[in-house]
Amino acid sequence: MKNKGLLVVLFILLFGTISCFVPNICADPSIIIYDYELSPEVFMPGDSGTLTLTIKNAETTNTIASTSTSGSSSTVYTDTRGAEISNIWITAATDSQGKKVKATLNYEDTGCLAPAASFDITFKIIAEEGISEGLYFPLVRIDIETYTDVSFPIPIKVSNATIDLISTSVPSKISESGSTKITFSAVNNRDTIVNNIVVTPKTIDGIEFTPASVFIESINSDSSEDITFSLKPTEKGVKNLSFDISYKNGNNIHTSSVNETIEIIDTLDVGSVFTSLPRSIKKGESSRITLEVYNAKTEYITGVMVTPISDTIILPSQYFIGSMDPDDVFSASFDIYTDNLDYGNNTIEFEVSFKQGNEYYKTPTLSTTFSVGKNEGTNFQRSESTSVDTQNQPDILGICLPVIIAIVAIIAIVILFKWKKRRNNG
Repeated sequence: MKNKGLLVVLFILLFGTISCFVPNICADPSIIIYDYELSPEVFMPGDSGTLTLTIKNAETTNTIASTSTSGSSSTVYTDTRGAEISNIWITAATDSQGKKVKATLNYEDTGCLAPAASFDITFKIIAEEGISEGLYFPLVRIDIETYTDVSFPIPIKVSNATIDLISTSVPSKISESGSTKITFSAVNNRDTIVNNIVVTPKTIDGIEFTPASVFIESINSDSSEDITFSLKPTEKGVKNLSFDISYKNGNNIHTSSVNETIEIIDTLDVGSVFTSLPRSIKKGESSRITLEVYNAKTEYITGVMVTPISDTIILPSQYFIGSMDPDDVFSASFDIYTDNLDYGNNTIEFEVSFKQGNEYYKTPTLSTTFSVGKNEGTNFQRSESTSVDTQNQPDILGICLPVIIAIVAIIAIVILFKWKKRRNNG
């Protein structure tokens, strides 16, 4: 009986000792994809980018409790219980032709994730060249030792939308003289912002471009920005222009181009026309010439001046207009003096000069011929009816003068006859 009682005491002590090391499980770990960030937000075929995952242990009270007994006293120990992650990887999503949205890495043995703790992990994502546009769902897989694995789909959009360069003001023909502005609009058709847009004209013989390129920092979705270049031709002919546009979607550079054809012709988009000029001027007298100066360019010009070229005395010697907006028209008048001219025909020319940007230009001269004679000249006006009426008007003084002389002579003869008659009678 004593041995039996001793065995019972030993069994009780052994059971108490073993029970100190049996865990008390409160809850299992709960691993989740707490957040993710995708760059770029929308991929284009051939793009690569990054997917940053925030992985979190959502369990906040996962502990292990144990009791240690020594003699008549016992102690309870509590330890935090984490989740041991053995592998994290992403399963590719595939289109109907086998093209993939995929990740290139997997992470093994990332360690133990304690309750309420989290960490970030980044994958490189590739949308293969030629993949169809659409919405893809590659799966994030997390292998957790002992506990349930995690599988979480990440939506990734692939779009073929691009940045378009649309011509908004590109004439089919421009003048060889001066420079002409052309305008394009860069339109962002994508769902997200696009950065680092650069538009560059390709070098072509016979045309100088200003500036050499245009940079736009960013264009928001469904927005546009205007781009202007100034073309300065150096020769005539048909020119095939090409403009390249490059931009970034995330860190991926994409390019496209637009082509335009322009003909360089010999025409005056800044010049002058006569509105009033004399056909003839009487020697020693003066007459007035009036011109209209026009700016048919698409841009602002400055320093506009009309200069007469002739040996004739002309006032003013120059007519300064100043600045002219597109489609502006100004009048300029000059007085011609014939004191130093010989009889006969004389020619006078007018030249228009102007400044565009930092360059000076001169137009071809506009000329006219007038005669210097003894008879009073008549002025040619814009209205033809007025000119014809003036030319057909009779010379009243020329007609009346002989009549007046005849009358005076008759009166003189009558007076003389009466005077002699009185003298003889006396």
